[in-house]
Amino acid sequence: MSSIRFFPRGTTSTDGDITLAELPDLLESTSGGWIDILSPGDDERRFMLKVLKLNELAVEDCFSEPVSRSWNYDDHRFIALRARDADSELDTEHLRVFLSGDLLITVRHSEMPAMTDFLRRYHSRRVRRKADAVPEYLLYELLDAVADDWYRVLESYSDRLDVLEFQVTDMTTKYPGLLQDLHQIKQDLREIQKSTLPLEEIVARMLRPDQDFVSAENMVYYEDMAAVLRSLRHKVSNYQAGASSARDTYLSQTSMRLAESQARVAEVMTTLTIFAAIILPLTLISGIYGMNTDTLPLKGGNGFWYVLGLMGAFAGGMLFWFRSRGWIGNK
Repeated sequence: MSSIRFFPRGTTSTDGDITLAELPDLLESTSGGWIDILSPGDDERRFMLKVLKLNELAVEDCFSEPVSRSWNYDDHRFIALRARDADSELDTEHLRVFLSGDLLITVRHSEMPAMTDFLRRYHSRRVRRKADAVPEYLLYELLDAVADDWYRVLESYSDRLDVLEFQVTDMTTKYPGLLQDLHQIKQDLREIQKSTLPLEEIVARMLRPDQDFVSAENMVYYEDMAAVLRSLRHKVSNYQAGASSARDTYLSQTSMRLAESQARVAEVMTTLTIFAAIILPLTLISGIYGMNTDTLPLKGGNGFWYVLGLMGAFAGGMLFWFRSRGWIGNK
């Protein structure tokens, strides 16, 4: 169900819900303000086309998935951007904004935290002091609210990244699911980047002299907005680099631990192989002299000690040969 709110210029009221039938009379009796249309339908489409006289292509973008862009028409301007959805931390929805005469018109299909912040700003003393605040300045406040919303999200990711970096370097404790957490935070940062980069491009396009989008008196605000968005982009890039570094460190440590484990296994196998190689001829000799036959040499007298000596000589010779080959001892 659609919802329409209208906040006349300079108003201090926070209750702006109206019906579509009431809006034309209110527009006649006021000198501009902010119209917020939530979940528009066919009636709102016709109103935007016939009463507000908005461009048909821009209005169609309000009912489809538009490309993030800004456009300057003959008698109004249009911006389509992504803002965070209130239902999820990273899900985004398109926010369409029109600047027509003394009106700022926002069209959206979901609740957005940035819009709540913008409503608070709209009723703030700073904006009310600008009694002649034009939609161009209000658009700056709206874009700044969207950017601030992403900054608040990034603060939580900064804390999460600090925890993950500590867990990666903590060799005393095993943290289950650490690699999955690192992959998840990288994926989340990519999603944030997909929304913040187009916003920066929109503002950069608006500042181009050939676009004639921003007036000279408000240029300073949009230049500040461009600096804020550049800082936001750098912050996201730095967090991505930190997540990548933490993941690479984790994988490197895992590889080192695996290599150390394999080295220990190889050492044990080498020792067991050498031990088995020494025992094998001794077992052969003892097996031969354990046969029940009278024809064995060294059978009588001190033969037992001679056989033990032969076995010791075999063992010593094999140890000497293994050592000369560098298989045991210092190479």
